[in-house]
Amino acid sequence: MIAKNPRHMVLTTFMLPAGYHKDSWRMPGSRVEEVPNLDFVLDLTLMAERAKLDAVFFGDIAHGNTVLRGDIKMNGFFEPMTTLAALAARTSNIGLIGTVSTSFENPYTVARQIAGIDHMSGGRAGWNLVTSSDGYQNFGKSMPDPEERYRRALEFAGIVRALWDSWGDDAVIVDRETGAYADLSKIHRIDHEGEFYRVEGPMPGPRSPQGQPIIVVASSSDAGLPLVGRHADGVYTVQPLKPGSLAAYERVKRAVADVGRDPAHTKVLPGILPIIGDTQKEADELAAELASYVNLEFGRQQVGADLRLDLSELDYDETIPAEWFSDDPRLGSRYAVYKRKSVDQGMTLRELIVDLARSTGHQWVAGTADRIADIMVDWFDDGACDGFNLNSPFNPGGFRLICDKLVPELQNRGYFREEYEGTTLRDNLGLPHPAA
Repeated sequence: MIAKNPRHMVLTTFMLPAGYHKDSWRMPGSRVEEVPNLDFVLDLTLMAERAKLDAVFFGDIAHGNTVLRGDIKMNGFFEPMTTLAALAARTSNIGLIGTVSTSFENPYTVARQIAGIDHMSGGRAGWNLVTSSDGYQNFGKSMPDPEERYRRALEFAGIVRALWDSWGDDAVIVDRETGAYADLSKIHRIDHEGEFYRVEGPMPGPRSPQGQPIIVVASSSDAGLPLVGRHADGVYTVQPLKPGSLAAYERVKRAVADVGRDPAHTKVLPGILPIIGDTQKEADELAAELASYVNLEFGRQQVGADLRLDLSELDYDETIPAEWFSDDPRLGSRYAVYKRKSVDQGMTLRELIVDLARSTGHQWVAGTADRIADIMVDWFDDGACDGFNLNSPFNPGGFRLICDKLVPELQNRGYFREEYEGTTLRDNLGLPHPAA
């Protein structure tokens, strides 16, 4: 066994029970018939906990548009707050991170929901903070420009954190003689009045077990950096290539340092999709099998929606013309990845559909566990990341390969834990308990 590394990777997993590889649910044994019930997602979560992963992460989509385009990979089948509450009662150690959009919800409600899951889980909750570019039609709203979305998100996050701090750690005294449950001098209103919200506070109940639930921001774009700098304990990035991940890592750490926070306390986690075989030939054959399940016409619709382009008349073996793409940076990092694959790499529409079915812009690797671990260790050692968000290509089999082959390989090299370090998500991420 190789000597232990003084610090190890953070590993979370994006919980998409239908499989991260688009249309992988068509494989025999996928258990897709059990979506969106609890048993299947619980089995996957317990598998992740046995592998000692830091957290399961649930995305969310507050509309049915992807399903109408034939895509059940990204979906809102598992509403995060209700799902995490159920999983909190069935798990013991693993972190529970759920997505809530600042575009649609109210900060007081979100503060209560996430804090509630933190209490019910004994300090294992996290909030994946996102802004939304679709779904406004379901909330009677019109979509604002990206700058306004991020201003709203910045104010929203500040309110949530102020509410989480509206009770002191020692506010609860439970004095039976006097009848005082709490020391009222240690509970305060926040009296927030801002551009978008007015919130009096305080929270109706005590501070959470880990002080504050962790906040993950799913963006490293320029527009999102002020939000990352001030509030992120973790950042999910879309960086398929190491040079881009090195640059994103530096941007994130600089943004955190610029507001006086410790950059080591914000973890940068690019996504990776591992297709694992006992040999390279076996992994390549599995990748080809997964590609064979992709519905090309549904894929055309999804790529067109992602790029905001009408691709209906484009032949599958043609490339998307370079002049069809925009240079607007507000379209985000994932748009830029798609553009590079099409324009710079010359992918045909067919190749782009299959590539994005695998990765949605993230890095994907087909190979042995040893080869994939080599890549992950190389990124980690060179400062391109603090760990990874693992995207299981198909479930349950693909996730079992990750937990039974890839994670043990990282453990044997000393790059991942063999036992949980503590009882809270902050403990296991190596993050301090924030003072109220």
